[in-house]
Amino acid sequence: MQKNFINIQEKDIREFKQYLYERENAPSTIKKYMTDIRTFFGYLGTDRNVDKSRLLLYKEWLLEHYAVSSANSMLAALNQFLKFMGCESLRVKRIKVQRSLFLQEEKELTNGEFRQLVETARSQGKEQLALCMETIAVTGIRISELQYFTVERVKKGRIEIFNKGKYRRIFLSEAIRKKLLAYCRQQGIREGCIFITRNGKPKDRSNIWSEMKALQEKTGIKGSKIFPHNFRHLFARAYYNSTKDLVGLADLLGHSSLNVTRVYTSTSGEMYQKQLNRMKELQI
Repeated sequence: MQKNFINIQEKDIREFKQYLYERENAPSTIKKYMTDIRTFFGYLGTDRNVDKSRLLLYKEWLLEHYAVSSANSMLAALNQFLKFMGCESLRVKRIKVQRSLFLQEEKELTNGEFRQLVETARSQGKEQLALCMETIAVTGIRISELQYFTVERVKKGRIEIFNKGKYRRIFLSEAIRKKLLAYCRQQGIREGCIFITRNGKPKDRSNIWSEMKALQEKTGIKGSKIFPHNFRHLFARAYYNSTKDLVGLADLLGHSSLNVTRVYTSTSGEMYQKQLNRMKELQI
């Protein structure tokens, strides 16, 4: 029987952490969930009795103190905790946000900023980082797909991936292919993965993101724009602006839904404003 009222104690939070661990959640996920639950625990104060009305008040409190995306993330953690406590009937709905195809200007990376990041990395002797950013931007790959860029595949001119029963082919321009092979010759990389750490392991998201963030101070580019996935968005906008081929772009990005691809090709609100200002047909 589902409970519609619970009393939360410190031991419940400790047991929830153990539950997440046994469920084999990633360490980062466990840390995030525990931080969010601690926030809720702090909100409760000395009165640890919780019912649906109190949870709804907490939802309002989150909206007053956090961005909607952060509030929804914290509610997701809370709902997992309520499920653990056997109180799924108390789960709180996420805050609905009207989907907007307008790109947020504070996150939109421009072509000029992309070139500045690459050139700055090279000027600091970080050729691998520069080539990594350039590779993502001219192929549209996911950061996790860098591990499939091997000497053997690049020499063939195509990156073929078989993962979880799915086949995906990544196309390479001749320019980026030559740059990758030249880098391999310079670094003495004769086989295997091209983008590796000092220990010889494939670079992952955290490695690359931390290196990219270090470029912020040198370039003056907003930190909100500097993250690996933004280069994928940059590729999508450039390809679509050049070809207007949404279906082809979806294939290149590995999307199964055109709706997802449309988000990648969205234009900033500022661009729409300029287009409206130029539209004279209905002016009186």
